[in-house]
Amino acid sequence: MTRLFKYTIGQKGIMLPDVTAFLIAGIIVGPYVLGKIGIGFSSAKELSGVSILSSIALGFIAFDIGSEFRAASLKEMGKSALIIGIFQAVTATIFVDGALILLSLKLGQDVLPLPVAITLGAIASATAPAATLMVVRQFKAKGPVTDLLLPIVALDDAAGLVIFAVSMGIAQAMTGGAINLVSVVVNPIIEIICSVILGSIMGYILTMLEKLFFSNSNRLSMTIAFVLMTISLSSREFYIGQVRIAFSSLLVCMTLGTIFCNMCDYSEDIMSRSQRWSAPLYAVFFVISGARLELSVMRDWGVMLIGAVYILVRCAGKYYGALFSSSLMRCSENVKKYLGITLFPQAGVALGMVVSAQSLGDEMGGLIRNIILFSVLVYEIVGPMLTRIALTSAGEIERKQPEHVNRARFQKS
Repeated sequence: MTRLFKYTIGQKGIMLPDVTAFLIAGIIVGPYVLGKIGIGFSSAKELSGVSILSSIALGFIAFDIGSEFRAASLKEMGKSALIIGIFQAVTATIFVDGALILLSLKLGQDVLPLPVAITLGAIASATAPAATLMVVRQFKAKGPVTDLLLPIVALDDAAGLVIFAVSMGIAQAMTGGAINLVSVVVNPIIEIICSVILGSIMGYILTMLEKLFFSNSNRLSMTIAFVLMTISLSSREFYIGQVRIAFSSLLVCMTLGTIFCNMCDYSEDIMSRSQRWSAPLYAVFFVISGARLELSVMRDWGVMLIGAVYILVRCAGKYYGALFSSSLMRCSENVKKYLGITLFPQAGVALGMVVSAQSLGDEMGGLIRNIILFSVLVYEIVGPMLTRIALTSAGEIERKQPEHVNRARFQKS
């Protein structure tokens, strides 16, 4: 029956990304569907017990993205990726800030407080690296848009950290506090620098250790163990006075992958083996992500209204930010037309920012959480499909004839 379902869909030319299927599977086994009858995850508490798998998977996803930063490609497109990455993140923030501040003035401070609007604008800068990488890998996308996309998604994390810290400082000042320059300026910059330093050190040590082995299977085992150790180290944080010494797990693992792929002679074969090994882990990551999506937020029409504005305006900011900056960098027409669409997905990084936003208080923090949960629900289901469509339209995913593909499936069965 599964094969017949694939065949029927294939005849209509619909090719859904695996990410979408995993997320839908997660929703089904989550608390709002099968969980209600005692099958699957019945509560958020049960899901928290497997959260370590999500952290590990996200670390390997970041490690994979980092491996795309080879010296040759960085020389060719490093400047373009840097400018486009920062510009589209800032543009999305400006667009969402402007739209939600106007909406706040229209609906009133009781419905949408200004600190919430400003914080949501900062969260809008973040893009989901996991969903993007999965679509690229599944459909073997290759071309100018894909080559720029992965570095830009990586840079999003660094740009988002700074934008979010500044916006949170302003939002906290508006709620009765004072702007703390250490938390607004110093801490995010230190986090980025420390993350790059830790990732570089771990990447160098891993490269040196790989030389002690003569089998790529053993080298792969060492690589997996080292990524796990790096993920653990990047979760540490401590304070020196008011200065917070912390790390971004995504940035650390991306840097680890970048240093490793540029220094290690065996990196291509090891990364190929690592991607095959980690594929099931990615599936688990998206199933858990789907189970965590809170369908209950759809009962609140206020949240849905603000969420709809957030989604539409953020997409416009990402699209036009990428369009303008890629035009400035004289990129190809396909990059100008399709790059922005591939930046729509949003999930893990944004949800991490939501946790920090709880410092605004239970009421405002809860409102931010519900709006982002609603938007993530939409982005995670629709975003990967839009990424696939954009990359296909750009000619970077091979268009297969459904009849031939599915006839071959039937012959094999």
